[in-house]
Amino acid sequence: MKLHSKMIKVIFLTAVTLSLSGCWDHKELDEKAYVIGIGLDKHNVEGKVKVTYLIANPEVGSQQTAGGANEPPQEIVTIVADDFISSRNTANTVVAKEISYDLLRVLIVSEELARDPDFIRIIYSATKDREIKRSAQFIVSRENAADFIKNNKPKIETRPHKFLELMIERGQETGMIPEADLNGFFRVTESDADLYLAIYATTEKIEKDEAQTTDDDLLAGEIQVEGTTNNAQFIGSAVFKEGKMIGKITGEETRISSLLDNTWNTEDILTAFKDPFDERYKLSIRVSQKRENKYKLIHAKGRPTIEIDVPLFIEVYSDPSMINYAKNREKVKELKKSLTVAIEKKFMEFISYTQQELKGDTFDLSIPMRKEFATLKEFREFDWMKTYPDAKVKVNVSIRFGEFGRQSKLPKLEEVRD
Repeated sequence: MKLHSKMIKVIFLTAVTLSLSGCWDHKELDEKAYVIGIGLDKHNVEGKVKVTYLIANPEVGSQQTAGGANEPPQEIVTIVADDFISSRNTANTVVAKEISYDLLRVLIVSEELARDPDFIRIIYSATKDREIKRSAQFIVSRENAADFIKNNKPKIETRPHKFLELMIERGQETGMIPEADLNGFFRVTESDADLYLAIYATTEKIEKDEAQTTDDDLLAGEIQVEGTTNNAQFIGSAVFKEGKMIGKITGEETRISSLLDNTWNTEDILTAFKDPFDERYKLSIRVSQKRENKYKLIHAKGRPTIEIDVPLFIEVYSDPSMINYAKNREKVKELKKSLTVAIEKKFMEFISYTQQELKGDTFDLSIPMRKEFATLKEFREFDWMKTYPDAKVKVNVSIRFGEFGRQSKLPKLEEVRD
């Protein structure tokens, strides 16, 4: 009995001792250099890539320590390497702390590299490293990624990880930029049915005729901003086909893609349309979707037909012609008719562009269309990527109005100026 009791104690003590050895490779926070962004640029030597690390300083934050108060919020290191996986050891020749991808948030690729046919060979290294999460956001910069990272200097939110997180989150809520993680890139590329959209950004300003554009029909760099704010702009999308960048679409076209795609979660689209009662002015409206789109595929000999029903919930926030919509049902009917025609026209123009120029859809149309086929084999034989450009697509928009602003009734202009 005593021998049995002693054996139990020995086993228990051995288990406790082994459990205490689990932290033998543990490292403190200040012993690691946490990379929050990786920039990739093309190099003039074949087989080489230019890698830029954006390293966050964990001691700089909302609760600053005495040691971090006078330190910069970030460190930037650029090196030439064979790939961005093995480059970590090379970077540690100049960075004292162990470089870690545990907190990697964004992968920034220059437009020049993204358009290179061999880009797919480089990006697929991200599938091998366990520290690179598939949730990391994919950004394409107009200029070199190294220049984008160096020139991106936020004024208020100086912590780089928080700035990128807030910019991307808000841009996706408004539909100005797409939901673009690495997992989506690999999924769309391997399915070979749709086009993938990455976030488009730049720190370089481009001259643009403001009279010829709307607030959202712009690409990064084309927004004319004055003041002391950061130069970085996030608007529009880089379009990828089969792992290679083939073009760009504006913020407005990105929003259209989001409204045609049930998988996107766009919450706060503010835009403007011509006032049907006075073309000198524009109406400010808020667009959202309370119900999902409906899709239908009509098989026909030679040319299939695709029908998309898009239900929109619209709130009108301005009334420059002073119609008082809330008190005039006939005017509301005219407004609904006008907006329906205008929105359907924009949708059809964009779809025509994707068919004729991009040769693929940017709104994951193949996903709801799969249910129209009995088997996966039938869907693959249909060859969605090749069939979509020749298909007949029809969009039907149905509008339901919400409020007409906080103050629905406006005074008559004649009475105000009397």
